[in-house]
Order: sequence, then C-alpha cells, then structure tokens
Amino acid sequence: MNNDRTVRLTVNAMLAALCACLGYISLDLGNLKITFESLPVLMAGLMFGPAGGAAVGGIGTLIYQVLRYGITATTPLWMLPYILMGIAAGVYAKKSFFSNTNRQILVITVICEVLVFVINTGVILADSLIYGYYSAPYVFGSLGIRFIICIVKSAAFGAVLPGILKKMARITHNGLRDI
Repeated sequence: MNNDRTVRLTVNAMLAALCACLGYISLDLGNLKITFESLPVLMAGLMFGPAGGAAVGGIGTLIYQVLRYGITATTPLWMLPYILMGIAAGVYAKKSFFSNTNRQILVITVICEVLVFVINTGVILADSLIYGYYSAPYVFGSLGIRFIICIVKSAAFGAVLPGILKKMARITHNGLRDI
C-alpha cells in the first residue's frame, strides 16, 4: 500500500514537471499557443483520478507560469483550464473504474481539449481586460485556428494515450492494463 502511494507521488511529480517543460517550450504567437502541456494532465487524470489530474495540471502550470511570466494577478486564471481538465479526465476515468477503452479515451481527450479551448478563450478575454490590451480581433480573431489545433491535438493524444497508459499500468497498478 505504501509503495503504491510512493509510485503515485513519483509519477505525479514527473508528470507535473513534464507539464511545466512542455508548457515552457511551447510555440507562442500572440494569443495563439501551440503546446503539448495537456498530455501529462490527461495522463494523470486517467491514471489517478480527479485529484491526481488536478494536482498535475495545477502544479505543472504554476511552475510554467512562474518561470515564463512570474506571478501576476491572472496566474490562477491561466492555471484553471488545466486543473479543470485534470478533474474532468479523472472523474471520467474513476466512473469507469480506470479501465477505459480506446474509444472512451479518445472521447474524454476531445472533451477535455475543447474544455481547455473554451476556458482559455475566457482567460484571454479576462487577461486582456485586466491589463488593458483588449481588442476583439486579438481575443476572438484566432478562434478558428485555435479550434483546429484543439481538434488535431485531441486526435493525436487520443491515438497515443491508450498505448502510453497501458505501459504505465505496469507501474501504477491500475485497471488500464486491459485496454
């Protein structure tokens, strides 16, 4: 039992670090950000439930935000999409007793990526209003390309996650072995 807790803590710490690194090396073009930081958050939620997903999303994004931008009034807002993503993926996995099919993993990945897309749009709006750089074209002008990126990431993550989770199940001892 104690060994399982140590494994969970270790894997979550590694996933949070990976989330921070992937966020830091993202491609930023104004309000268009191409990043893979959500992959470790999805993994944590699907392996360890809502608490693990929220922890990885929160800690990983906090580290990235502090390293890249420092602490600002909107830092918690930028963390929120990934915390909620981890919770959503974790609740979904927990309801199915951590034995999701490939199709279920794809569905939750799409749902979570769209959730992040919607919340990030709100955060861009809030950040622009708080710091006084609001313009409708800046906030809403890239919605189409951001949504396309969201869907492509969902498909890619949905394709690779089952294999990764199956391998990780050997370490974490959860039900994903039988995918």
